[in-house]
Amino acid sequence: MAVRAYILILDAGSGSGRAILFDTEGNEVSVVQREWLPKTLPQYAGSQVFDTQEGWRTLCFCTREVIAKSGIHPNQIIGISATSMREGMVLYDRDLLEIWACPNVDARASDEVVEMLQEGIAEELYRIGGDWLSIISPPRFRWIKKYEPAILQRTAHMSMISDWILFKLTGTIVTDPTNGSSSGLFELKARGWSEAAIKLCGLPDGIYPPVVEPGTTIGETTPQAAAITGLRAGTPVIAGGADTQLALLGTGSIRAGDWTLVGGTFWQATVIWDQPLIDHACRPRTLCHVNKGHWMTEALAFLVGQQARWFRDGFCGEEVQQAKEQGCDPYYLMDKLAAQVPPGSNGVLGLFSAVHNSRYWKHAAPSLLNFDIYNPARSGKRECIRALWESAVYASYGNLMVLKELTHTTPDHMTFCGGASRSFLWPQIIADVFGIPIAVPVNKEASSFGCAMCVAVGAGLFDNFHDATGDWVKIEREFLPQPGARSAYSEHYERWSTVYTEFMKIVNHGLLTPMWRAPGT
Repeated sequence: MAVRAYILILDAGSGSGRAILFDTEGNEVSVVQREWLPKTLPQYAGSQVFDTQEGWRTLCFCTREVIAKSGIHPNQIIGISATSMREGMVLYDRDLLEIWACPNVDARASDEVVEMLQEGIAEELYRIGGDWLSIISPPRFRWIKKYEPAILQRTAHMSMISDWILFKLTGTIVTDPTNGSSSGLFELKARGWSEAAIKLCGLPDGIYPPVVEPGTTIGETTPQAAAITGLRAGTPVIAGGADTQLALLGTGSIRAGDWTLVGGTFWQATVIWDQPLIDHACRPRTLCHVNKGHWMTEALAFLVGQQARWFRDGFCGEEVQQAKEQGCDPYYLMDKLAAQVPPGSNGVLGLFSAVHNSRYWKHAAPSLLNFDIYNPARSGKRECIRALWESAVYASYGNLMVLKELTHTTPDHMTFCGGASRSFLWPQIIADVFGIPIAVPVNKEASSFGCAMCVAVGAGLFDNFHDATGDWVKIEREFLPQPGARSAYSEHYERWSTVYTEFMKIVNHGLLTPMWRAPGT
């Protein structure tokens, strides 16, 4: 009897580290996840630190546990890869020791962004690399030079966070176009490091890793990595990529004109195009896609998954306990509550993520507004959950409008993937607000699934990504707009948008603290 083979994916997300095991037919076999939060440095406003030691311990724990949980032998794993949040970076010294790292939402380089804006660097970088200064590498390098110059002097290598995971497995530092382009230092059309951008920003030469395409074998697990992870030394390690682009691959979105909404910690409204789309108003951003000759333009709704997690942990203790007793997900019980409430949440409004504007990326103070204190039965927990759900969709709808304007096209359907697509309510709200059918794939964890396709191509199971998606991607369900809800949501969205604009005036006066603000805003 043939021994079954498996693919292992490690994922460093904004809110957790995970190990996911797939079989060679694209089925998710087992997953182990451990939540984490970035650390802050009190002396530096807006700072967030990616703790490489804790992060690696977490990923090693998840790897050992997923092998034990699935009952497989490490010899059955034919390939390993990794994905992660974009923009976060890791610096190394000459001995390949990590000396500095931050996640994507690190915002300490506010003054440095202002300086670069005044110097006229921002728009030129945007034209080269498709992204604004808010969370890309150049202002962070300038901050390090100013406040931690010894770190910059010791820096011999840099990488993005997903690249760091592959380095921990193999001892080799490389990047791929999907991750590398999130640094803001890539030439989009060339899918490689931009000498012009590096020179423009006054950054050091020679620290940027070689660029390989997703699906390329880059090395093998070292004996040291095998000892701590429980893997077999010598297991092939294959380049994956950045979470959102791999999520698109995992849904089959690899052709020009494919539209996808990725629902994780952040929600990304995306479109694939056959050339880099550079917005003259610098609102969404464009990065390299997995598929050569294609680029992804995206507009983000910020920290949606974190908002849901906050409300779950802060206000839904009863549902969390019931979920343990019933063996289900607390979010399923939250969905059931919110489904009892009509569109518009009986007047309750959620103000969280703003529509993406890279030039001015600032969000409201996290708020739920407009309760009817005389009628708690129509203005309570159920309404709060639905208002949270609706606020994420409203921000994403605003983002969709920007992408439609930029491409001069209108999608006739859209795919919704990521952890949020497990919800039975969120996809229906999206269909009702967007006014188009929403398809949900069988495999919800699309980033990891897309990463597994990279391993499948690298291991020779498929010749290319088109073959992989054609064989593995399947749609579970399609949600159609409900005419009554669609009509109601047109009015509710306009109201939400108007209230958000007015509410930001209070935030901008410094009376309330924004959920997040980009450096320089």
